[in-house]
Amino acid sequence: MSPAAPFPYRLIATDLDGTLLRGDETISGRTRDALAAATAAGAAHIVVTGRSVPWTRHILDDLGYEGLAVCGQGAQLYHAGEHRLLTSLTLDRRIAEIALAKLEGAIGPLALAASRDGLAGEVLVSAGYAVQEGPLPVIPLGSVAELWTAPLNKIYIQHPELDDDALAAIATETIGGLVNVVMAGPGIVEILPLGLSKASGLSIAARRLGLRAADTIAFGDMPNDIPMFGWAAHGVAMANAHDTLKAVADDVTTSNEDDGIAETLEKLLVG
Repeated sequence: MSPAAPFPYRLIATDLDGTLLRGDETISGRTRDALAAATAAGAAHIVVTGRSVPWTRHILDDLGYEGLAVCGQGAQLYHAGEHRLLTSLTLDRRIAEIALAKLEGAIGPLALAASRDGLAGEVLVSAGYAVQEGPLPVIPLGSVAELWTAPLNKIYIQHPELDDDALAAIATETIGGLVNVVMAGPGIVEILPLGLSKASGLSIAARRLGLRAADTIAFGDMPNDIPMFGWAAHGVAMANAHDTLKAVADDVTTSNEDDGIAETLEKLLVG
């Protein structure tokens, strides 16, 4: 594929799950080719994912991706080519403990999980937390006190009765002044450091490349992508995206299963 006109964006930011990845965690040949053509035309590609580095590395290696990746909802900046963690922001564990106590006081007991900081990034899981399958083992959490023994990037919360949207909304209302709360996917409501978002992480990565928000097109599918869309010049939601993201998107493409990223990039490549 050869572009007929200069590619209009210098930075392409893509979420992973539900966006760049198909349901089987693979990336189609068509999407790989479209990204390769866009980068050959002068654009940089940055992966921006809610996954922490340990849950992202194998995908980046499979893609042959050697650039920067924003991981952990913006908490971590990872150099894929060097397999090196460049920056990492952790939760204030005392504030997180207060926030959890306040939230449970309002809505009752929660099932919890947490991602520890670093390239190893063990995941701790309490009884009752519904774990999604992934490439890393999880460590059973004997007591909540064990959460606070090492630095954390995020805490995951689930409620026995509230669905994801309701839990995220109530948590934001109850503890939003202490921490950030995001809904990142089915069964994934997260507590993060206050002020952290994919937008804050992406802005740091872009500055390292000498690029700006005005240079950026972003692709995503979930509410945690809303700040990134607000930061980027152009936000494209997948057809399978959450309605709240579609509502703020500049455009909606086809689904992650139907090469939605490639669909948009191919149009931009031919002008």
